[in-house]
Amino acid sequence: MKLIENAAGRLVPDFVNGKKQVPYKGVGKYKPKGKKHAPPIRSCADYPEDGSKVVKNLKEALKKAGLKDGMTISTHHHLRNGDVLTNMLFDTIKSMGIKNIRWFPSASFPVHEHLIKYLDDGTIHHIEGSMNGPLGRYTSEGKMKGLGILRSHGGRWQAIQDGEVHIDIAVIAAPTADPFGNATGDRGPTACGLLGFALADSIYADNVIVATDNLVPFPCTPWQIQGNNVDYVVEVDSLGDPSKIVSCTTQVTKSPDRLLIAEYIAQFFEDAGIMKEGFSFQAGAGGINLAFAVYLREQMKKKGVKARFIRGGSTKYLVEMLEEGLTDYILDGQTFDLEGVRSMRENPNHLNTSPFTSYNYHGKGNFASLVDAAVLGATEVDINFNANVVTHSDGYLLHGIGGWQNALFGKTTILAIPSFRDRIPVVVDEVTTLVGPGELIDVIVTERGIAINPRRKDLLKATKVSSLPIRTIEDIYEEVNSICGGKPAKPKLNKEKVIAVIKWVDGTVIDSVYQIKK
Repeated sequence: MKLIENAAGRLVPDFVNGKKQVPYKGVGKYKPKGKKHAPPIRSCADYPEDGSKVVKNLKEALKKAGLKDGMTISTHHHLRNGDVLTNMLFDTIKSMGIKNIRWFPSASFPVHEHLIKYLDDGTIHHIEGSMNGPLGRYTSEGKMKGLGILRSHGGRWQAIQDGEVHIDIAVIAAPTADPFGNATGDRGPTACGLLGFALADSIYADNVIVATDNLVPFPCTPWQIQGNNVDYVVEVDSLGDPSKIVSCTTQVTKSPDRLLIAEYIAQFFEDAGIMKEGFSFQAGAGGINLAFAVYLREQMKKKGVKARFIRGGSTKYLVEMLEEGLTDYILDGQTFDLEGVRSMRENPNHLNTSPFTSYNYHGKGNFASLVDAAVLGATEVDINFNANVVTHSDGYLLHGIGGWQNALFGKTTILAIPSFRDRIPVVVDEVTTLVGPGELIDVIVTERGIAINPRRKDLLKATKVSSLPIRTIEDIYEEVNSICGGKPAKPKLNKEKVIAVIKWVDGTVIDSVYQIKK
């Protein structure tokens, strides 16, 4: 493997899993040419005239789809840590004696630790998708046969449509479906809200299998996946554990430091002029973000301000804002709790979106750039405003990218982070893994102060008379180091062994992830 230096000064492989790579060239610098990928032409003559594509089980569907060694199998993650289907799928693939599968999930969760035995025995060759928890740790220890590839949600769509990843068989977990293959996620015993992350798979994969535990008569409405793109339908006992489908949901933080961060952000929205009639914002489901939404809601009520739209992941707090008339729309990318699922099902102004409309960088624009402010998290930030969301200070790969990279293209990107975790600084001199370039990160909010990127002279000017503790990132860095007993040791990495790469939103390679030294 040859490592070459990219435009960010990071060393990245020229080939990954046998494919030539393009190194990161800078924000907006790489503009590929060509046509979008397309699946094979099909004929209605090959499908049942009665419209029923139901087959007796997953094994039969995989056989009919032509499963063989070395194929690419995709799954989606809307079931999150309640996902039973993916583990069942690979149990079936193993029973068929198939080897060297490239698994292409939109994300993995701790429940997928079950699949480590299939990585060990060669059923799965490598993973191209966000690796959370046990699978990330397994990869960091250099145990996976191929290299992991981590992409953002938008980057995943880009890779599919551009032909970078060819999906042989897509297996879509659908909480409700009909025999023709129309499917939705907003109802059924394992309702998860929407199926937007599986939409690209349904359009571009050679073969598409819909698995459901709630088969209803035709038509299943509203359909989020169109049956015209589906080859086979399988009825299973259960797709997952409903109590764990909402496992990403957290409670509003009770930590005084984190509550202070949330309060700072809400005040920053007002002082910087972001919170005004018709504005828009995005916030996730972490404890700080939920608290921020609560604070912002009260400020909007006090000032009589209404948002045009809120970009989700939706939570009950955003749903309450919609139902109270504080926003016209929720544009939802994934649903984080049962109130979000209910709202999507019942409220016509709670709209489901996909990574194509929201995040795909190789399109004619997307929603991300229309958002006035996005409030995000990070595992590390550095004094150049670069950020990391996939590895920890010990170098272990434990998280995926999600929509984080794509959300950086909002008009103002705010990272909400504690200045240290477990006495280990989060503000560092250089991030372990570069996932987002500092030129796209505008504000870093900690409990010890707020750092505004010097590029954003407009924000510095707008907050000049603010009572908020506006400081330089260098000041915060020095203070955090003094509190934590000095500059932390760098993680022990084997720089001779790349175990995964980080893709930028345009498909270029922005950084490498290295094996942990024992």
